[in-house]
Amino acid sequence: MLLDDADEMVTIAERSGEAVDDVDRLRPLRLDDAAYLIYTSGSTGVPKGVVVTHRGLSNLAEEERTRFRVTPASRTLAFASPSFDASILEFMLAFGGAATMVIAPPAMYGGPDLSRLLAEQQVTHAFVTPAALASVDPVGLTQLEVIATGGDSCPPELVARWAPGRSMFNAYGPTEATIFSSISTSMSPGAPVDIGSPTIGFVEVVLDERLNPVPVGVPGELYLAGPGLARGYHGRLGLTAERFVANPFDEVGSRMYRTR
Repeated sequence: MLLDDADEMVTIAERSGEAVDDVDRLRPLRLDDAAYLIYTSGSTGVPKGVVVTHRGLSNLAEEERTRFRVTPASRTLAFASPSFDASILEFMLAFGGAATMVIAPPAMYGGPDLSRLLAEQQVTHAFVTPAALASVDPVGLTQLEVIATGGDSCPPELVARWAPGRSMFNAYGPTEATIFSSISTSMSPGAPVDIGSPTIGFVEVVLDERLNPVPVGVPGELYLAGPGLARGYHGRLGLTAERFVANPFDEVGSRMYRTR
């Protein structure tokens, strides 16, 4: 479907501009219904479909809108592959703030091409992985107000290049936690690079093998909890039970996700 095709534009123009409600749907839509399913190989190399809910997406959209200060005047970047859940982050970045989305060509991977796109299209907000961001020269990109990175460790050298003159954030989170579950404050050159604190609706705890909290500075396993957790793995009940475990710190029925 080409949205700017003449016939398609006529069809779109004939549609009502009123909000869609349950009368228009096949059945009522609830917050805990599946919003999307995306596959990830993880550390095992065996693809597994993660089922993410509307509740998780609504929290993500609000986190991005408020933290990154997205408005209808913003111009956000769509750069990630649809097979990477960062593409959903980019949708929410634009939709949550009613911003304009600038879509990068599928064959664009970074470097001078991405730099030109950011400049020519006056992109104000973008999420780019550290590897791709390292291939771009930030000089002249004065209109880029907010840059977020994640999906891999962010080296201090990258912060030194990109943070001056704009807000730069480091996000962390597995696909099972609706893309990212914690994010740093705006980073500064020379300061430690960390993953910050939990995003809206999330709780993060570091536990030992008996699920007891460990003291500050003691190694343990990071567990995530909150309404942003996925429902589990599609068609893989055993793996879901192994990774999404009972949460002993909250009400009966609540769960935590094991990140390791």
